[in-house]
Amino acid sequence: MCDLENCDTNDLSRPSVSPTDRRLFLAGALALPLATILANVDLAEAQATKGVSINQTTADGRTVSAYFAEADKKDAPVVILIHEWWGLNDNIKTMAEDIRAKGFHAIAIDLFNGSVASNRDEAKTQTKTVKASEANATIAAWVDWAKANGNGKVATLGWCFGGGWSLSAALNTKLDAAVIYYGRVTANADSLQKLNAPLLGHFGTLDKSINPEMVGTFQKNLAQAGKSDLMTTHWYTAGHAFANPTGGRYDEDDAALAWARTHTFLAAHLR
Repeated sequence: MCDLENCDTNDLSRPSVSPTDRRLFLAGALALPLATILANVDLAEAQATKGVSINQTTADGRTVSAYFAEADKKDAPVVILIHEWWGLNDNIKTMAEDIRAKGFHAIAIDLFNGSVASNRDEAKTQTKTVKASEANATIAAWVDWAKANGNGKVATLGWCFGGGWSLSAALNTKLDAAVIYYGRVTANADSLQKLNAPLLGHFGTLDKSINPEMVGTFQKNLAQAGKSDLMTTHWYTAGHAFANPTGGRYDEDDAALAWARTHTFLAAHLR
């Protein structure tokens, strides 16, 4: 779960865990912070085995899969997680488990048909092979599934590549909310006329790709479409992927604040 420009798995600033705590966590006898789990390959892998894989058929006849972390209550709302350019890896599944622990059904969907990248070149290739029509159909199928398998309320939550698709989902399906972590927000005013779901955006002022200029233009487009009241934007003095413990631009405090704001937003619109 690295960022657009950097993935340093040896970064000493990442959260660490003692051998004792690791053993206790794997034995189910200790709860660890989300950031600590994500920063440790073994812990994330263990956490990512708690859910199950489910399939769904899209309107265009394809079979698509997702990781399902089921909440204790059957009538819980559903949060659809959309992965970064790396694909549906253990880190995204771990995020789904944290969402589940907060009382939501969590579905981490797969837009890469099972492909998971291990380096930047592979990641770039994956994103280039995505067909917009198929991705939209995949998301729509999971939104339909979510509405039929919970309390009827659904939100999307995406990071980077997935953040852009979270916005797309809000424009093309009937959502109750959508969360965008430093995803591309380039919809024009005409496209935004379709927007009815509230949006929550997390962005870094030091981000060179999803930068203040892009977000500012998006906010102007929202205003032109008469939709400004639907967007809540939070800025952090951080770079791209600041919420990613496995990347070199991780900021623990900003990540924790953004995650708390995300849960508050989801609870407000899905309960």
